Amino acid sequence: MSGLTTSASNWPDLAWLIFGLLGQCLFAGRFVVQWLASERARRSVLPNIFWYFSIGGGLCLLVYAVHRSDPVFVLGQALGLFIYARNLWFVWSEKRNGRSSAQDPCPTAAETGRDPVEEELLAGRHPA
Repeated sequence: MSGLTTSASNWPDLAWLIFGLLGQCLFAGRFVVQWLASERARRSVLPNIFWYFSIGGGLCLLVYAVHRSDPVFVLGQALGLFIYARNLWFVWSEKRNGRSSAQDPCPTAAETGRDPVEEELLAGRHPA
């Protein structure tokens, strides 16, 4: 590989390149959003906006991949879009049913009313 080069020698090619970069920025931005949300919560969380960034970036990248006629890129993005859409379906279903999609499937000791030491033992961890 001789380095990073581009074949955007005219406006349409440059527009496609910018569109692909926008998709990549959205796609990568989902990790920044997740990281910031986790830092704020002081634990690993996956905010709903993660899925919107995933779909936005994935759609842009899929369109870009089709334009470039890249079957590997197309298959990767198409499968991802299905997964992101399915996760958003779960989020919307929970909202319709009055449940928060942010609910942790593994509640803390305070949420269960159990003693923290008991919680640690049940989780298989040995309290210090």
